[in-house]
Order: sequence, then C-alpha cells, then structure tokens
Amino acid sequence: MTKLLLSIHVLASILVVGPIAVAASMFPRYARQTAGDDGHSVGATVLLHRICSGYAIVGVAVPVFGIATGAQLGVLTDAWLLTSIVLTTIAAAILALAILPGQERMIESAEAAAADGTGTGDGADTKRAAARLAGLTGVFNLLWAVVVVLMIVRPGSTTGA
Repeated sequence: MTKLLLSIHVLASILVVGPIAVAASMFPRYARQTAGDDGHSVGATVLLHRICSGYAIVGVAVPVFGIATGAQLGVLTDAWLLTSIVLTTIAAAILALAILPGQERMIESAEAAAADGTGTGDGADTKRAAARLAGLTGVFNLLWAVVVVLMIVRPGSTTGA
C-alpha cells in the first residue's frame, strides 16, 4: 500500500504542481504584453490563470497522499516531513491568497481596458503588478524546490535516503 500511495503522491506532484509552476511563471510575461495588445495576450493570460486555478483545486491531492504515505511509513513526526508540510502550506497560501487573486485583477484590468478602448495607458501599473506576480511566483516555485529536496534527502531520517 505504501508504494501505491507514494507513487500517487509523486505522480500528483509532477502532474499537478508542475503545470501550476510553469503557467504561473509564464503569466507575468503575457500580462505585461496586454498593454496596447490586440487581445491575444489577454487570451493567453486567461488560459494561464485557468490552468493555475484548475490545477490548484486538484493539487489538494498532493499533500493528502503525502500525509497518507508519511503515516504508512511512520514518519509524520520527522522534522524533514514537518518542515515540508509547513513549506507546502506557505506555498499553497501564496498561490491561493496572492498569485491567483493577482492574476484575476490583472485579467479584469486588461479586459476592462480592452472593452472601453482606452488601452492600459503607459502600462506602468501593469508592469509593476506583473513584476510583483513574477516575484511571488518565484517564491512559490522556490518553496516547491526546497520541498522536493527535503523529500529526496530526508535529513535525519532513519528510513534511508
């Protein structure tokens, strides 16, 4: 059973967190291009946001199967796993409370500007918001990279590494 849970956990991590990381990383580039755009970049940002938000819902499977695997291995109280859980929680909070709402605001602003034909002015606000999102996405991705390393190295673990 442990091997099945671990396999599902690893596959969910790759197939769910990976697309979020890529789409969230691409979003700021396309969001910057919405200033004075003909609509193609707005469409791309909408698609990237849908990927992020849709996969975020399915992403709940990653910690669920991770905790189930940890319980089967008897390592739920190990420092490396507790640290991973805390970092995963922080990454999820950044995604849910900052990245996804930031993407929504940028899309709404771009769609409103395109609808009334005013454009987005000089694009300074768009560029600042995109830079902020890029930074948040970088932190999100870095947190996941640290979690992956902790899962592989498992410092202090007696189950081997």
